[in-house]
Amino acid sequence: MTDRDPDTIKAEIDAAREQLALTVDSLAERANPRRLADDVKAGLMRFVTRPPVVISLAGVGVVLVVLTVRRLRQP
Repeated sequence: MTDRDPDTIKAEIDAAREQLALTVDSLAERANPRRLADDVKAGLMRFVTRPPVVISLAGVGVVLVVLTVRRLRQP
């Protein structure tokens, strides 16, 4: 085992500590519940606003309205 300079060892420890702090901060940001909810909401809005999805949802809405009206008119 080679003898290492204490200043070099301290510098390596400080660099490792800094890298670990950056990693922990990055993980904390990724796991933030508000951020996760915002990402899911944005993804859902991107999906729902696609033309085929909008047309499908409109069609389902029309069918539900027609069925509700027919049910209300039946004695």
